[in-house]
Amino acid sequence: MAPFYAVKSDNVLKRVEELQSVGQDEAALQALHDVVLSKRSRSNPITVMEPIMLKYVELCVELKKGKMVKEGLHQYRNIAQNTSVNSIETIINKMLSLAEEKVAEARAKADKIAVDVEDLEASETPESIMLSTVSGDQNKDRTDRAVVTPWLKFLWEAYRTVLDIMRNNSRLETLYNAVTLKAFQFCLTYDRKTEFRRLCEILRNHFLNVAKYSHQPHAVNLNDPETLQAYLESRFAQLNAAAELELWQEAFKSVEDIHTLLTTSKRPPKPVMMANYYEKLTKIFMVSDDYLFHSAAWNRFSAIERVVNKNLTDDQQSSMASIVLLSALAIPIITTTKTRPGYVEADEYRVQKLNRLSMLMGLNAHPTRTGLLKEALNKNILSRVRPEIRDLYNILEVQFHPLSICKKINPIMTKISEDASLAKYVRPLHQVILTRLLQQLSQVYTTVKLDFVLNLASFPAPFNYDAATIEKFIMNGCKRGELNIRIDHASQSLIFETDLFAPPKDTVTEGIQLQSSPADLMRTQLSRLGVSLHAVVQMIDPSVKEAAAKAKQEVVQRALAGAEEEHKKALARKVIIERRKEVIETEIARKEKAAAQEKAAAAAKKAEAEKKRVEEEVKRREEERIKRIQDEVQRDQAKRIAEEISSKTGLQLKPEEIEQSDVKTLLDLKVSRLQTEQKELSDRLKQISKRIDHTERAYRKEEIPLLEKDYEQQQKTDKAFYEASRKAELATSKAKFEENMKLKSRFSRIIVDYRSYKGKIEAARKEATDAKLKAANESIEKEKQERIAQWREKKAEADRLRKQEEAEIARREQEEREAAEAAEIARIEKEAKLAKEKEAYAKERERLDEIARKQREREEEVERKIAADKAAALAKSSTPPPARTAYTPPGARTTDSAAAGGGWRSREAGRAASTAASSTPERSDTGAWRNVNRSTNNERSSRDFERREGGSFGGERRTFGDRREGSGYGGDRERREGSGFGGPRREGSGFGGNRDDRRDERPRGGNRGAGAGARDSERKW
Repeated sequence: MAPFYAVKSDNVLKRVEELQSVGQDEAALQALHDVVLSKRSRSNPITVMEPIMLKYVELCVELKKGKMVKEGLHQYRNIAQNTSVNSIETIINKMLSLAEEKVAEARAKADKIAVDVEDLEASETPESIMLSTVSGDQNKDRTDRAVVTPWLKFLWEAYRTVLDIMRNNSRLETLYNAVTLKAFQFCLTYDRKTEFRRLCEILRNHFLNVAKYSHQPHAVNLNDPETLQAYLESRFAQLNAAAELELWQEAFKSVEDIHTLLTTSKRPPKPVMMANYYEKLTKIFMVSDDYLFHSAAWNRFSAIERVVNKNLTDDQQSSMASIVLLSALAIPIITTTKTRPGYVEADEYRVQKLNRLSMLMGLNAHPTRTGLLKEALNKNILSRVRPEIRDLYNILEVQFHPLSICKKINPIMTKISEDASLAKYVRPLHQVILTRLLQQLSQVYTTVKLDFVLNLASFPAPFNYDAATIEKFIMNGCKRGELNIRIDHASQSLIFETDLFAPPKDTVTEGIQLQSSPADLMRTQLSRLGVSLHAVVQMIDPSVKEAAAKAKQEVVQRALAGAEEEHKKALARKVIIERRKEVIETEIARKEKAAAQEKAAAAAKKAEAEKKRVEEEVKRREEERIKRIQDEVQRDQAKRIAEEISSKTGLQLKPEEIEQSDVKTLLDLKVSRLQTEQKELSDRLKQISKRIDHTERAYRKEEIPLLEKDYEQQQKTDKAFYEASRKAELATSKAKFEENMKLKSRFSRIIVDYRSYKGKIEAARKEATDAKLKAANESIEKEKQERIAQWREKKAEADRLRKQEEAEIARREQEEREAAEAAEIARIEKEAKLAKEKEAYAKERERLDEIARKQREREEEVERKIAADKAAALAKSSTPPPARTAYTPPGARTTDSAAAGGGWRSREAGRAASTAASSTPERSDTGAWRNVNRSTNNERSSRDFERREGGSFGGERRTFGDRREGSGYGGDRERREGSGFGGPRREGSGFGGNRDDRRDERPRGGNRGAGAGARDSERKW
């Protein structure tokens, strides 16, 4: 296990300096690596860890340790991302700057090696010439590959590591975008096309993961305008780099990424960005030979450029207008490429492609050649273009001259070819010229010779056409429906056919027409006849003219009469529009204010959560630190005891045994080891004592004379063998020498012819070998290109399938997220409803408690008065009170029984009955005046209780007389205390009943009490 140095900046850095001073950079880096990756470093402050990390990345760059610097940066990001993002930025910038310096030094060293040659005359050796011939590399390339390439690879890995560390983290997104721009600049500076493709793929995967990990804390929020703007800037930089490196496929993918971000953004992009966007699209479409969308991109770019750049000179405006018009004119009507028939071109793939490109261009419909020319003319571009471009437009789109069109256009094409910015349109313009020539000839001629067409379509090389090319062109035009020509090979002529019943064409325009075709005349015969008849009727019938004049006069009068009213409506509409604008502006301001408040609340909530998390993190680190200290103390104690045991007994313990043992376990281990050693020692002594060595000594004593005798015999044999072999070798060598001398004298006569013949054979074989090598290289290169093409096709298909799968996964995740949000909203609404019901129930319960309290006070007051009356009656008379009668059901009671005895309620009922005839009002016990004919509250309560079945308000049904049984409404006072109206008041229940019983509102005996009859009780009280 590597030693862990105390995490103090001075100690660690001092130790590293000592190791560096003796040339042990690897050991110094390992020491820093152990410190950075240790769990103890997580609790250290940033001020301590930052200088350690600076030294760490410096050594990693010096030693080209990409894996170690990646591990260290991951660890430091986890430590510092919650407290100090600036520290992470400092470390990463330091690492990248050091790597860039190393690359610059390596390039300077390589240049110096290439220039510093010791001997200029002997710089090319045969070996170097053969190596350059076989490998094809120059000295400079080999030097760069040996010196510069390793550092370029390290710098590229550093960029990848940094981007992987900072991806999908909102706190590091600023640094992420800055490093992205540096990586693009790296690819541009060193022309690294492969690395640029990989970088684009990495950034694209990071962007796809933004939505996938949006639920994580500190995830990138694309709804934030600043974040989205930063992503747009990086993608535009990617687009510019791809265009500069001429990686048009990556440029097109970058355009798609930008369009995705633009559709996501809620605010419009900057016009400067959009101008750059359309400018790069013009280059992409030109490389892909898509002249239609190339012209549309130039149209959009020129419109934005005139708005953005107000300081355009006349020459710049003229050049831009010329390119816009020329790009529209250069859209081929018929191409010579291998196209499918017109009815097949409208298949699903082509429609999807057009929709996709139109979407990237921001167009609502597919662009057409006619539409682009009309849009250019509507912008008055003809007044700003060059004269030769204006003449070209008039010749192709306005004038009708099939016999001289090529002669008039050739000087114009020569001028266009001389301009570098317009020369790329020359080839497609020749196809347009040939199309116009054939269309105009079809309006004049029925049959023409093919040689005649070849003479008319005479262009300077390399744009001249032969008979086969024109035939292929005509066939493509017939497939697309633009031409209706039949070729007669027997007579070498072209026959312009006319179908009288052909439907009108819905393709590109045919240009100017000299006269209507027979098909048009046949199709419009009835309409032309109707127009002519209508004109004749207008001329010969005077009533028609009078009616027209009268109608015109009426229209004028109505217009004059309604002008004022229409003017008022216009003014009123203006006022309404202004009011609507004010309302809309107010609503927008309100929404912005609400959004700002929500954002501030979210920021405050986020800050509070962050503060809480930081506090918890600090608390957790403190607990971990205390636990580490305790563990360290325990380990030190165990280690000390183990050292004592080792010094006294010689017993060596393993580090893992010391880590996992306490003091008692170590002592037991010591005793067991001593016992084991003693047992092994005794066993060895027993074995040694049993060994007898006398026999061995006897064997050796008898062996000595035999060995001496054998040695003498061996010496004699070796000497005889040596002498015999020596003599045989001398004889053989002498005979071989004589034979070689004879051969030399014989071969010396033919050595000249042999060398000449050998030279001829070697030359012939070398020539054959070179030819085979060249053929093999060509075959290998061809096979290599084919395999590269196959690999690219497979990769494109795999990318398409992967994107489709990722889109499906994103869709499913979105649906799951929406379902979860709906469930959460339903749960919140349900909880709010339950809380509202609970609050209403609590208020109702408080109200019922208050009513019960007042009723209880009223009963106590009545009982006190009754007790006082009884005491006064007993004091006045010595007669004992009448005995209580047995309980009589309410239905069996009579007035006599009530008068004879009973409780105060019965006596009160009797007094009320005696005074029933009187209508004089009297004051009640509560002080209110009432009619004596009305029943008292007590009487009504008594009747109600008699009507209700038992168990409603308190157990058995009883009258409210002297004999009150149970703990119901009229029970004993002592039994009522601490209870409800009809039973014990239990927590979570009503006034004597369960909450569930009360909710169901069904009688369930005495437990229900007053809670079950809450509605009736409220009415009676």
